[in-house]
Amino acid sequence: MQPLTPIVVATDFSANAGRAVRRGALIAKQLGAEMHLLHVVHPLDLYPGPDPAADFWLIHEQALQAAGKNRLDILAASLRKDYGIPVVPVTRIGRAHTEIADYAAEKGAGLVVAGARGENTLLDLLIGSTASRLLRLATFPVLIVKNAKVEPYQSAIAAVDFSPGSINALELVRTVASGARIEVLHVYDTEHADRMQQAGMDGAFILDRQARVLKDAENRLDIELAGANEGKFTRNVMAANPPTAICDRAKALRADLVVLGRHGKSGMQELLLGSVSKDVAHVADCDVLLCY
Repeated sequence: MQPLTPIVVATDFSANAGRAVRRGALIAKQLGAEMHLLHVVHPLDLYPGPDPAADFWLIHEQALQAAGKNRLDILAASLRKDYGIPVVPVTRIGRAHTEIADYAAEKGAGLVVAGARGENTLLDLLIGSTASRLLRLATFPVLIVKNAKVEPYQSAIAAVDFSPGSINALELVRTVASGARIEVLHVYDTEHADRMQQAGMDGAFILDRQARVLKDAENRLDIELAGANEGKFTRNVMAANPPTAICDRAKALRADLVVLGRHGKSGMQELLLGSVSKDVAHVADCDVLLCY
């Protein structure tokens, strides 16, 4: 897994973005990483209304960019002082989703962080109509910050389906939540059994197959966790609806972080458009970290 630096944190100066900024700074301090603080100014042509003159557009955008840069510089100085980390403030003009993706690609970002609410929300991008234009984001781990409190993670869930992305999720949670108790969770989707039942297959065969799949998952998790701190890691295998089970376990454990990779076989697109990642990102009450 590549080093998680630089860490790109998007902010629109809202309260929710503020939590994302603090989380990004905390992770940067923990990992000794450089933090890039990114503010995107929307150009006038993205807003409804009469068409102003070209020079007015330019003056207005320059004024917005200058104001954003001033606030960003002040925030960056505060973060350097409070967290003792290198912070690079950056302002850009454009659409938030494309600017975040482009900047992260340019800098080879190890992690992108944003709030779950606000103008620069990645959550809306994950579940909205613009998702098809954001496939580039799937090449970076994306942390959606929801927790009200920003403190070191204490309890985390790493949801794995043994795809390359989910194995990366297991590696990532060890890095980002190094001091947390971690449950490694595999959920066998009961939709498979439902489909076999609807097809008229024998019930005993279906149950036997499910039991064998769950046992195989337990064995694979034992291999993945071999040598890991047994007091820190636990494993859990169950048959259920994956997004529901993941969110329910997060609530039951009072987890402050859920980490998961893409689920299924459709590659990078699955990260942004797949039902499991999308549903967990939308429903979970805690921070959600998605990786490719």
